[in-house]
Amino acid sequence: MAPPSQARALALLIVVVCSSSPLLAHAQKAPEAGVCADPAAAHDACHNVPKALRLKLIAIPTILFSSVVGVCLPLLARSVPALQPDRSLFSVVKAFASGVILGTGYMHVLPDSFDSLSSPCLPVKPWGEFPFTAFVAMLAALFTLMVDSLMLTFYNRNKGGAGGGSTAAVADHEIPEQGGQWHGHGHGHGHCMSLAKPDDAEAGQMQLRRNRVVVQVLEMGIVVHSVVIGLGMGASQSVCTIRPLVAAMCFHQMFEGMGLGGCILQAEYGARMKSGLVFFFSTTTPFGIALGLALTKVYRDNSPTALIVVGLLNAVSAGLLHYMALVELLAAEFMGPKLQASARLQLVCFLAVLLGAGGMSVMAKWA
Repeated sequence: MAPPSQARALALLIVVVCSSSPLLAHAQKAPEAGVCADPAAAHDACHNVPKALRLKLIAIPTILFSSVVGVCLPLLARSVPALQPDRSLFSVVKAFASGVILGTGYMHVLPDSFDSLSSPCLPVKPWGEFPFTAFVAMLAALFTLMVDSLMLTFYNRNKGGAGGGSTAAVADHEIPEQGGQWHGHGHGHGHCMSLAKPDDAEAGQMQLRRNRVVVQVLEMGIVVHSVVIGLGMGASQSVCTIRPLVAAMCFHQMFEGMGLGGCILQAEYGARMKSGLVFFFSTTTPFGIALGLALTKVYRDNSPTALIVVGLLNAVSAGLLHYMALVELLAAEFMGPKLQASARLQLVCFLAVLLGAGGMSVMAKWA
């Protein structure tokens, strides 16, 4: 059975796409012939079907390998003493990975959505009269917050008992003194640190549940974007587009996988669940490329239907990634007691965030 957060997020995607169906029908009437013609006509020098196919066949195993390496690195870090969760280096690496996820949302997914929904191939009414990308991203972020808050409320009500509700709520604001302490985030932030400390076992269970919600929502946001960008690469016949994109996607998937792998590590799943999460993350981009190859004859990335669906999905993914990176990863870490106890470690982690986000910003030139 799908986790509640994943099921609710998938429901949001279905509602967004289905609600846009009238707009999809209207959009089919408005392409501009000069701008929205077959891409092959506009890029004669780069349009080479045999070379493009060869590059795409190389890209599938290469990106798959990079994804597996990236997501598995944090999972194998337990065997390295310097990368144990209670060490400072772990916090620095985690901050870097969080910066990568933040950069992915702002510099890759969100601009792609703006490009799709502001395309001249779409009618000015309604797509040129309202910022749909920002609106959908905002709704997705608020929906993620709602799921996070409601799940915590239901858990407190079911587990807290008649007199334990406040204790359970306090537990969520504390970080357990055990190894897995990625997200010591409480929505009240600093003022909650002065409250009485609950039982360590109860606090640990509360924190573990939150970590698992983070993993499910974060994976869904990454998977949506990975399928979309893989689909675009697989359907393209432009060698000039694919060649730099293969290298950029390898680095992109590796660093993004590091961020997701760190979250999976903190969720303390069993081997079976970890394997499933690693599999879905690693195979979504290659699957998107293969799907694009299969749909090359019928899929046009500048058709109105494709632009709207891809643009809306990217906007949802961007909202999820923004919320998860800023609230559940970065704010949780920087407001936690470990970094609050050391200004020097805070500055080092902040530099790591800038390096991660900056690296993804540079890659935005190609991917």
